[in-house]
Amino acid sequence: MSASVFDTFKLDGKVALVTGASSGLGEHFAHLLASAGARVAVAARRLDKLQSLVSAITEAGGHARAVALDVTDAASVRACFDELASWGTPDVVVNNAGVTVTKSVLDQTEADFDNVIATNLKGSWLVATEAARRLVAAGQSGSIINIASILGERVAGGVAPYAISKAGVIQATKALALELGRHRIRVNALLPGYVATDLNHNFLGSEAGQKLRARIPSRRFGAMSDLDGPLLLLASEAGAAMSGATLAVDGAHLVSSL
Repeated sequence: MSASVFDTFKLDGKVALVTGASSGLGEHFAHLLASAGARVAVAARRLDKLQSLVSAITEAGGHARAVALDVTDAASVRACFDELASWGTPDVVVNNAGVTVTKSVLDQTEADFDNVIATNLKGSWLVATEAARRLVAAGQSGSIINIASILGERVAGGVAPYAISKAGVIQATKALALELGRHRIRVNALLPGYVATDLNHNFLGSEAGQKLRARIPSRRFGAMSDLDGPLLLLASEAGAAMSGATLAVDGAHLVSSL
């Protein structure tokens, strides 16, 4: 490949917004986008949880700022974009904020369901549509990346509202891509498989987790770094012709035999 091909993955001069950035994948994505040259706005409900991330990116030579954001509240979403106005409308939006409740469907409550759907589905919709309005008003192209899950295409026990929400995120991605393409706004979904994080490493290391690992064709859980190339592809000009795509990064888990 020529040097120019690799240059298309760079994000110099771009502004990126990452929701749910206080830990896990969101924190990892923020570091990645900053290392690719973007100025990164990291967002979560509590600003205090973001300060160490901003400091770490800054100390590494990047540019970052923290913004308070409750993705379930349209007024909070608008306020977040208003606050970023001094940087301009984000060129890259990573819809990463998400929650789950692990219970049998017989024990899931209305409050459980509402909380998961509001954060994972409604939240990503509110952020994506507000970003799109701002991009269109500015006459600016952009890339919106919805972090879905392989559970949006297959299901597992104990996480029904989560799987339902992620299936909705996948369909929302396609609907947004259809309508926003004429405005040069790309919308894609990244579908991680089981990725080891601080929140799930105890389960993944348990007997039940090892049985799960044995059902993955690659026989391994993913690492957060496995998502780096796919995310940069969707965020950058390297993926300029990609919109409405669902990109699974799961060690062939989705295609495992039933």
